Amino acid sequence: MNEKTKRFLKSKFQDYYRTAGIHLPPDFTSREWGFILFDEMPEFVMRRHKAFGSHGELQVYLSGMVPAHAYYSVAYYEYPNAPNMKEKNWLSADLIFDLDADHLPGAPKSYADMLEHVKQESLKLYGFLNNDFGFAEEDIHIVFSGGRGYHFHISTPAVRSLGSAERREIVDYVSSTGLEVNRFFGKRVVSGDAGAESAEVFVLPPENEGGWGGRINRHIISYLSGITKHDDPIKILTGFNGIGKNRAGQLIDIFGDEHQVDLLKDGKMDALSKIPKTFFEALANQAVSEMSASVDEPVTSDIKRLIRLPGSLHGGSGMRVTALSISELETFDPLNDAVVFSDDSVQLKIIKPFSVQMRGNDFVVGEGTTELPEYAAIYLMCRGVAEYGSK
Repeated sequence: MNEKTKRFLKSKFQDYYRTAGIHLPPDFTSREWGFILFDEMPEFVMRRHKAFGSHGELQVYLSGMVPAHAYYSVAYYEYPNAPNMKEKNWLSADLIFDLDADHLPGAPKSYADMLEHVKQESLKLYGFLNNDFGFAEEDIHIVFSGGRGYHFHISTPAVRSLGSAERREIVDYVSSTGLEVNRFFGKRVVSGDAGAESAEVFVLPPENEGGWGGRINRHIISYLSGITKHDDPIKILTGFNGIGKNRAGQLIDIFGDEHQVDLLKDGKMDALSKIPKTFFEALANQAVSEMSASVDEPVTSDIKRLIRLPGSLHGGSGMRVTALSISELETFDPLNDAVVFSDDSVQLKIIKPFSVQMRGNDFVVGEGTTELPEYAAIYLMCRGVAEYGSK
């Protein structure tokens, strides 16, 4: 990034910060703050160990120093501006989750598809936090990072004192790390009719049981009930090991019967006694794969982490770090809703072919000079594939 480009970006970021609505975190005077300035890029030197006593002080800093990136600590300190970590005297920390599209398995290549993929993972995580851990909607603060993912902030007193090990366990739970599906299948002996031999049947946790047991039950019931409505359910079911046409037919009859389905929801699998356990283990593994949330464990376990400031701009994209409610997340389109700059035309020199979708427009550029709307031009300059001006 040349000096001309830095000056242009700094002026545009400064215009934004003069009127920006910044979302201050709880007890912000007890936080450490850190910034990366345009003037010191591309070295990405972090100016940290700062503290602010008021919203006005922070606003003056942002509009005066104009950082490319703004962060605050997830931790609360007695002396947040002390020059080293030991002297700060750590008190507690928010519970933070980071979902980054680059770290997700099977992430799409296009930026737009990548962002949609990570949003779906974020919705999964919300389900865990709300349903499994019982955090209220108002306690779960969601933030689009301005780049490739989302951050979840929980600041309730119940989590602030958790250590790194406990936070790591939470990540293991939502990501299903170390989960063994076998343990969810218990056994129960049922008596045979008219002197027939007793038999062992497998038992699932009921659907309303908390944790992974209930999740697996709901997935299996939903999946198999859906198959009965498929054009060719026999073909799908016989694709599983141990399921021939006869057993496939039995499954279709059972999951087409509302009374039997209600029993299965309660974990009573007597009707499925002739179906091999391996079939249900396969479905359980499928459930775990589909419902697990991929979060960045090192971020959650780091109780002194710096996290992006909601309302600030991301120096790698020019987009706003955006605070969201769960209802807003469901319809949020970062490439439209987090774009803050204008449609004014800007001339720039493309130094590397690039493509991006923003505000419903597809921009595909090759090397050389061109003109683009300001919001797209700033995105390309922040990504390092364009310089300001024609020379």
